Amino acid sequence: MSSPFAATTLIGESFVGAGANAAHTNIVIGRKGGPVETAWATALATPSAGHVPFMTVVRPSVPVKPLTLFVNKAAAGSELHQRATWGAAQAGLAQGVLDAVEEGLLPAEAADDLLIIAAVWVNPEVDDLDVSFRNQRAAGCGAVRAAVTGSPTVADIHDAAKDGPANPFYTPSAEALTR
Repeated sequence: MSSPFAATTLIGESFVGAGANAAHTNIVIGRKGGPVETAWATALATPSAGHVPFMTVVRPSVPVKPLTLFVNKAAAGSELHQRATWGAAQAGLAQGVLDAVEEGLLPAEAADDLLIIAAVWVNPEVDDLDVSFRNQRAAGCGAVRAAVTGSPTVADIHDAAKDGPANPFYTPSAEALTR
């Protein structure tokens, strides 16, 4: 069986929680020297207003490994939203990546050769930093798991969509689903 890390790029997604403290994380994993490294460095070097990619750290001056770039999907607004984004969600993502290494999803011996880009949603209405942390931890590890295992499968997707698509922001009516 070949390693999933033989591929140039692995992509995963995870949504954990509900309401204002939910976490939605998209992950791209790749080896240094490949297209993910180019994207990682480019994103770090080209921030835009409200969206400043930064290295995820376990503690100040201790980046998580594999090196993980945190890209916020929502511009940090209120003081609590800023603390949730740069504090709780970042710490949750760092712990989620550490969990993935501890579970063997990311091989520890390859940690220095891999890079992760994580696009992270922190709701501007977030109201509980501990719940935000827990949800981001689970979403970070879950997105890595999805990337490494190639899930969901096409069959999983068709099964989940049997009643139509839905997300926390919109569920189409039966009438909208008719062709």
